[in-house]
Amino acid sequence: MQDIYIFGHKKPDTDSVTSSIALSYLKNKIGLKSKPMILGEINKETEFVLKYFNVDVPEYLEDVKLQVKDLNYYKNCFVNEYDSINKTYNYMSDKNITGVPIVDSSNKFIGLLTSKMIGHELINGDFIKLNTSYDNIKEVLKGEEILKFDEEIKGNIMAAAFRSTTLLNTLEFKSDTILIVGDRHSIIEAAVMSKIKLLIIVGNLEIKEEHIDIARQNKVNILRTHYDTFHTAKLIGLSNYVKNLITNTRTVSFNENDYYDDFKEKSIRLGHNNYPVIDNDGTCLGLIRITDINKMNKKQVILVDHNSKEQSVEGLEEAEILEIIDHHNLGSITTNMPINFRNMTVGSTNTIIYSMYNERNIEIPKNIAGIMLSGIISDTLKFTSPTTTGYDKFVAMSLAKIAGINIDEYSNKMFKAGANFDGKTIEEIITSDIKIYNTNSKKFAISQVITLNSEELMERKDEFISALNTMRNVTNYDALIFCITDIIKDGSYIFFDELSKDVVANTFGYEDIKEGYFMLKCLSRKKQLVPLFMNVLK
Repeated sequence: MQDIYIFGHKKPDTDSVTSSIALSYLKNKIGLKSKPMILGEINKETEFVLKYFNVDVPEYLEDVKLQVKDLNYYKNCFVNEYDSINKTYNYMSDKNITGVPIVDSSNKFIGLLTSKMIGHELINGDFIKLNTSYDNIKEVLKGEEILKFDEEIKGNIMAAAFRSTTLLNTLEFKSDTILIVGDRHSIIEAAVMSKIKLLIIVGNLEIKEEHIDIARQNKVNILRTHYDTFHTAKLIGLSNYVKNLITNTRTVSFNENDYYDDFKEKSIRLGHNNYPVIDNDGTCLGLIRITDINKMNKKQVILVDHNSKEQSVEGLEEAEILEIIDHHNLGSITTNMPINFRNMTVGSTNTIIYSMYNERNIEIPKNIAGIMLSGIISDTLKFTSPTTTGYDKFVAMSLAKIAGINIDEYSNKMFKAGANFDGKTIEEIITSDIKIYNTNSKKFAISQVITLNSEELMERKDEFISALNTMRNVTNYDALIFCITDIIKDGSYIFFDELSKDVVANTFGYEDIKEGYFMLKCLSRKKQLVPLFMNVLK
């Protein structure tokens, strides 16, 4: 059973990351196999939170596009190169396939064998040559082991069809001779005396003990079968190693991580029926039949802290969305089937997840309570944001009690860690928490950073303006806004690129609005900024 991926938006903040972890823990406790993921690099605030409560950073999820590994292909479908043609053909018949990958002893892919190739060998093959193992011959002929000295049998097949005198006078037994014979004792004696490679006694006929003794001394392999000479000669070629049929022509294979669209396009162009699946080390994983490419297991996902396609993972349309937990305005994501969608007017996704724990009567561990509390503190700016509700405060107090945390002392440490921009470029600061929004015909972006001391950032005002103008030149946004939110000053400084000036002026009602304009009590991007810009850019 595949993991359900739980993740927040592309620019992970503390609420989205911690809610992913908290919800994954809850899902796993109720028996759903899930895994928290992130869609980008976490910020310093989130890094501090996870380290403080000793919680691992979730793995990075690049996309949820359909891959070859998501198809219902024949897993572990392959044949060893030292298996017989007969065994391989029966394997293909049992699985109802017309081709099968051939692998070495380490399961490394060697080549693809098809029923067409087997048919060609049966009609046009060299029927005299044999290169196989004693056990393969024994298996194909349903034989009885009389003497076995060699694991591998390689040589030329000869059937004793002539009269004994004719055979002995005209043919020469060699060390690589594989002789098919009945109870013709004079021929058997000559053969074992000549130290042939293998003696096959047909019809379950007897062989003299004295001849067995000679064969033993000369290390001649002997096998007995119930088949007559005709059937033995007909079947023995099927005991050949299947690797003998593999040509040097390179077979097209696909990596399990290849995207489904790429596989489909290439397979249609090639027109083959069967394609081996391998991993990055060349190990064979199985076989895809072209008739089965529409049978797939889409990646299952749960979205937290967003419900907009623009903010979500690449390839979301190819995944199966099971659930969305969010506290933002309704976005652009649609689904083919009904899903569980929980959207509440609260300040943090973790507040909603707390309710889900209570509904399921699941105890919240101390470290999970700590990171959930951190998400609420972060998204509500320690309850100063207008998005904060009484329920957010109640949940925060409950979680603080479980985690053993003093909210005032802890939040100061957390915000201080998040406001540390040392070593970051202007572009990295602007894009550290940027979100994209769409109206019916417009697209705009709002970036926000939180700080306890805005003076240091405001000293770089001109650099922010220059970077915003550069970014606007390479994007198709109708507006690009950057906010420096100072928790202590209880407001935000607003920056924008030149082309966005009219939009910003119309949004705030100031015709001659200046860069770095300070908006008192403006703390929430979600509740105070997005709705205003939505109205102007609709």
